[in-house]
Amino acid sequence: MKYYLCKYIPPRADFLATMTADEKAWMKQHGAFLDDLLEKGRVVAHGPVMDPNGGYGVSLYQIADDQDIKAITSEDPIVKNGAGHYEHHPMLHLKARG
Repeated sequence: MKYYLCKYIPPRADFLATMTADEKAWMKQHGAFLDDLLEKGRVVAHGPVMDPNGGYGVSLYQIADDQDIKAITSEDPIVKNGAGHYEHHPMLHLKARG
């Protein structure tokens, strides 16, 4: 297994406060995308980070050795629609409760 901390970087610092109607729809799809990966066991946890310098999202991934994290996150609807991108940070291991 491989593990990643993925940071979703929105297109602008005030994104959460200034989203267009399209961006709001894409964000709902983004949440559903991550929830689906959570149910499938690829995502361990995800959620928004309310940084005063500009919010962003964080996801912890646990994927098979033959899977490509960039290929997975490129399918996120918010990314597919050009509203931000991901940073991918490999982790040596991931321990979780339960």
